[in-house]
Amino acid sequence: MATFISKSPEETYQLGKRWASELSEGWVVGLEGDLGSGKTQLVKGLADGLAIEERVTSPTFTIVNEYQCETTMLFHLDLYRLETSTEIQSAGLEPYLDPDGISVIEWIDRWPDATPTKYRKVQFRSLDETTREISYEDSVS
Repeated sequence: MATFISKSPEETYQLGKRWASELSEGWVVGLEGDLGSGKTQLVKGLADGLAIEERVTSPTFTIVNEYQCETTMLFHLDLYRLETSTEIQSAGLEPYLDPDGISVIEWIDRWPDATPTKYRKVQFRSLDETTREISYEDSVS
């Protein structure tokens, strides 16, 4: 598992921007971490790296935001308001596990039976007010 220490929201943003060149259609990025740990900031950087010009916001109430870029789609999901796998399945979110684009799912730990084939698991840990430990690992099945 790789670890990145971000000392500011801007560094978290830049990490997401770099990941835009590493990820392609079919990838799912699962984000775990407390509120305010930088998950959405990372997604904003990823969107910038994909040349998405729309304003990126967390889809806490809409559950899914979709963004079109020149080469693919970015699907940004937030499972914070869904508490069980049954609620997630009822919401019809399974297609985002094998996306025609890139899916980024905040609070992926609320969906324990999710099994994407190209998966980057990301864990955020707050070390202090601005410093984050961001650990990540890829798996491809």
